[in-house]
Amino acid sequence: MQKRNRSLDLAFTLAAAVLTALLAAPAGSTPIDWRLVSNPTVSNTKDDTGYGAVDYAYAIAAHETTNAQYAEFLNAVASKEDLHGLYSHRMNLGWRGGIVREGTVGAFSYSVKAGRGNNPVNYVSFFDALRFTNWLNNGQGGADTEVGAYTLNASDPGGVLRNEGAQIFLTSEDEWYKAAFFDPISASFMDYAGGGGAPTCGLPGVPGATANCDTPDPNGPVAVGSYGNPTSFGTFDQGGNVWELTEAIHSAGKRIMRGGSMVNPGSWEASDVRAAWNEDSTGEHYAVGFRVGGMVPYVPEPGTALLVGVGLLVLGVSKRR
Repeated sequence: MQKRNRSLDLAFTLAAAVLTALLAAPAGSTPIDWRLVSNPTVSNTKDDTGYGAVDYAYAIAAHETTNAQYAEFLNAVASKEDLHGLYSHRMNLGWRGGIVREGTVGAFSYSVKAGRGNNPVNYVSFFDALRFTNWLNNGQGGADTEVGAYTLNASDPGGVLRNEGAQIFLTSEDEWYKAAFFDPISASFMDYAGGGGAPTCGLPGVPGATANCDTPDPNGPVAVGSYGNPTSFGTFDQGGNVWELTEAIHSAGKRIMRGGSMVNPGSWEASDVRAAWNEDSTGEHYAVGFRVGGMVPYVPEPGTALLVGVGLLVLGVSKRR
């Protein structure tokens, strides 16, 4: 068991390194640490809750999108004017927010508060998240935020879906769910991300604490990855810290979010808990953020061969039990 687990850790570490290189951000930008989610023999399995069936390999960010990553986005696309309200003044509120805006229209600048660069960004709406992923999908820099992975039509904003050919995007509910709860070793789903029962709630450093949940004010998000306890695919904080928006439509003007948050009991991180949230700016809250996903890229040899080799390594390790 110990030997197999070390081999699996090595396989996913190698897969993550390859994906991060293939989906690398431009020089000087804040990188995303990618994880591979793939298990071809059971790729279309769904849980008894009805979620988690994904019949293709994909990448998912190891961590929630951070203040540092979002501030870089703001400086790239909202330094002259913020036409789409990508920045909320609440991002600069006390212990909850983590981004400061200075200057005036025509000369805005954005920076992270000291010690909060690795905290998950919050006070973002569903459409803020889509515009961030469009920017990533289109190559960052001064890239367009209105088309790309999603086409955002101001006259008909409701029901926006992922465009065919999107490379970087907000995760679907099934993609999020599989990354959080599927165990490729047992080929089954777990009730909580990282396995085991409901997490032990508490701030980092509290003995036995495994997630940022059910913590009293004044406590906000904490640095991503603070607790260890990764999922089978090597992601962190898919339980607690902040709720994570997904693409899934709940009803008109509302989307599904998963994972619970710092203000909720640990039981809200269970696989059978899903919550509806407003798409627009009324859905901006200090306990809501997001993480991004990506398609395994089609790249020239030897990149493809290397990626396939990593996938086979992961599969091979999974089979050795």
